Amino acid sequence: MSRFRSALFFLIAAALPCVAAQAGATPDATELIKASLHQWRGDRSYTEIEMNIHRPDWQRHSSLVGWTNGSTDSLVRFTAPAGDAGNATLKHGPALWLYNPKLGQVIKLPFSMMAQGWAGSDFSYNDLAKTDQIVTDYTHTLGATERKDGHTVYTVICIPKPSAPVVWGKVTAQVRDDDVLLAETWFDQSMHPVRTLETLRIAPIDGRPYPARMRMTVLDKPGHWTEITTTSGRFNLKLPGYLFTLSNLRNPRAWNAP
Repeated sequence: MSRFRSALFFLIAAALPCVAAQAGATPDATELIKASLHQWRGDRSYTEIEMNIHRPDWQRHSSLVGWTNGSTDSLVRFTAPAGDAGNATLKHGPALWLYNPKLGQVIKLPFSMMAQGWAGSDFSYNDLAKTDQIVTDYTHTLGATERKDGHTVYTVICIPKPSAPVVWGKVTAQVRDDDVLLAETWFDQSMHPVRTLETLRIAPIDGRPYPARMRMTVLDKPGHWTEITTTSGRFNLKLPGYLFTLSNLRNPRAWNAP
């Protein structure tokens, strides 16, 4: 899991209370992780994203749109630049497909590829799909708690379960008391930090505080990072079932956010 996250990353319903905000209560570590994911993607979501891949000798800027349905389905499609427009990635259940309109070709990727880099960025396919692997494949304990910018910030330590199909030795996450994910760090099996995700700007999107600008950095490659900026989003809206099909991957049907 060395490169592009959620364009993309990436990624909590407004109807749910913030699990960390109850005065005097010590939050449950697993619930903190669940809440941060839900704050990022909701039950269903539509987002418009700008992605900037930075390397020491070049940069690349792209525009994308993405949809998620729970933790099982996601679709991300490039809208710019012209050379990439139409390229798309579909995750439906455990299956993952890539589509290249120039070749007219759909490629199914094995599950093992979910941890690989996406579209030349520093985010992985898992990041892009905003999966709940961090919930299902790890155990969680509460670490340090601190005050920052008027909020309580909780550090959650995530250790992979013995049989979990993950490459990381440990993941740490910082979650604010309003469920906003502030940072994540991934460690290799020797417990050396490999990459970090940092929220650089929090802004209101569709009525919720949201990690609007996030940067994924590869720690052993100076100058290698990818930023995603969510410019617009809708959450917990009704999405048509055809969105997450191979037919729509190849021949996208018109869809407008309500």
